[in-house]
Amino acid sequence: MRCPIRPIICPPKCVFHDSYIKREVPVIHPIVNVNRQHIVNVPRHIYQPVTRNVVVDPGYMDPSQCHMDPSQNYMNSSYSHRNHSHGCNRCR
Repeated sequence: MRCPIRPIICPPKCVFHDSYIKREVPVIHPIVNVNRQHIVNVPRHIYQPVTRNVVVDPGYMDPSQCHMDPSQNYMNSSYSHRNHSHGCNRCR
């Protein structure tokens, strides 16, 4: 009979079967709330009225000048040569 052959034995190989288990680790994120007030320049219009007293003297009106253009009104919009009585028959 033959002598049995001795087997060759290799070094062992590690085969890993990984599994995972959750473990919570606290991670803190600080938040700083900042309330900001921004100043915005906005114009505030202030009107200062000025009153002036002006005397308008139309002077003597020559009857030959009474038929002028009504747009010449001596600074008074209600003035008209028809409202000015100076004795001329054509102006009445």
